[in-house]
Amino acid sequence: MIKRNKALFNTADYLASAGDGRKIVHLKAKHRLYSQGGPADSVFYIQSGNAKVTVVSSKGKEATITLLAAGDFAGEESIAAVGAIRLSSASAVGACVALKIDREQMLSVLHEEHSFSDFFLNFMLVRGMRTQADLIDQLFNSSEKRLARILLLMANFGKPGDPETLIPRVTQETLAEMIGATRSRVSFFMNRFRELGLIEYNGRIRVHKSLLSVVLNDQLPEQNASLPKLPKPLSSPVRTAKLAKRV
Repeated sequence: MIKRNKALFNTADYLASAGDGRKIVHLKAKHRLYSQGGPADSVFYIQSGNAKVTVVSSKGKEATITLLAAGDFAGEESIAAVGAIRLSSASAVGACVALKIDREQMLSVLHEEHSFSDFFLNFMLVRGMRTQADLIDQLFNSSEKRLARILLLMANFGKPGDPETLIPRVTQETLAEMIGATRSRVSFFMNRFRELGLIEYNGRIRVHKSLLSVVLNDQLPEQNASLPKLPKPLSSPVRTAKLAKRV
């Protein structure tokens, strides 16, 4: 009896198609993938388009936590426990296509397919690093630098492949929520970026690579940007002996 080998699992094909416990959903702008307070019973994988994750406080104030792009997972907290509740909401920024994976199916493929679990673990590690970078950004960087960083992230600078310089439609209110500033400050910074030729802004925002200079360089004074000074030479034996006699 000939034993057939199990068909090789392909992560890209799995995330690109519907099947057992998973289906493809098409969303228009502002339509939700899931809502805060709802049951956390599925994970979403963004196939195309963009989405944003928001939270609403007990007083009704909404804040945007992060933006999602193609290749991102959302709602992964559903894996943690049965009966978990969504801590945030996710909604499409524009036309968006996502793969909805039921919790049981997600757990099953994570346990059975090592290539998929490696892929998902890598995503979670990168997201953890991004969250840490966001916290550092909020604590130590100016609001202008935080805005530049958000625009670059939305344009996929730093990711493999060519960046999408024309970023998704996003309001200044949303950008202000993300960097912890007022809309008027965002408007001021956007106008300055445009005057400096760092972005083009006419309905849609086009990000130029030169905007990286705002994030990577702190425009330090000349004395701080110069070569480091050499350390002072060690005292000679003769000078050291003279100093010892004086003591």
